[in-house]
Amino acid sequence: MHLRLISWFFIILNFMEYIGSQNASRGRRQRRMHPNVSQGCQGGCATCSDYNGCLSCKPRLFFVLERIGMKQIGVCLSSCPSGYYGTRYPDINKCTKCKADCDTCFNKNFCTKCKSGFYLHLGKCLDSCPEGLEANNHTMECVSIVHCEASDWGPWSPCMKKGKTCGFRRGTETRVREILQHPSAKGNLCPPTSETRTCIVQRKKCSKGERGKKGRERKRKKLNKEERKETSSDSKGLESSRETPEQRENKDRQQQQKRKAQEKPQKSVSVSTVH
Repeated sequence: MHLRLISWFFIILNFMEYIGSQNASRGRRQRRMHPNVSQGCQGGCATCSDYNGCLSCKPRLFFVLERIGMKQIGVCLSSCPSGYYGTRYPDINKCTKCKADCDTCFNKNFCTKCKSGFYLHLGKCLDSCPEGLEANNHTMECVSIVHCEASDWGPWSPCMKKGKTCGFRRGTETRVREILQHPSAKGNLCPPTSETRTCIVQRKKCSKGERGKKGRERKRKKLNKEERKETSSDSKGLESSRETPEQRENKDRQQQQKRKAQEKPQKSVSVSTVH
């Protein structure tokens, strides 16, 4: 019985010595790998290495590996760089890379901006948008299709013809409406914004102020006609002034003979009427 207890005591003692030697070797290894632990570290590092850079960060900073050629160096940042998202753990705050098609992300499964050639939809990066949506090449997102919207028709304009509202019976009238919402690339196109139809009005004369082009044309023609008459009468007077006295006498004699010839039948008619 005593021998059994003594053997167990030596076994436990040997085990404790083994554990102590392991801890000592681990400490020597850590001192060999990290000769500057918590001393002389810069850039927010809590522990660092001359070869690997930061090994751990000060509180509230994020640890991230940066590639420099074929080598990766640990750095500590206040926020994660583009293409990474931050996760806080009890022992370390770590930056993790987003998915390959994601440029910036909130976490592993929710992207906030996609890389070129992909469209963002509900946190996912897609090469084409789902049915019912269309791609916005400006924001690189899948957005809802927008159809055109127009206002109600306005009232009909007065019945007109060639810019006038009088001097005709058949004319045209027009009404218009406004575009309230322009469509997106795949949306329904906008309808016509103006409409014209034939109209009939009770014909009336135009007043002076309402005379259109035709009225002014008629007035100008009338004035030209009167001017031509006056010119012809003046020219006749000039011709008569150029005649010699003998010519005027012969002309007067011919006119008198013509008047006498016209009066003779009238006298005979008047005689027969008396009988």
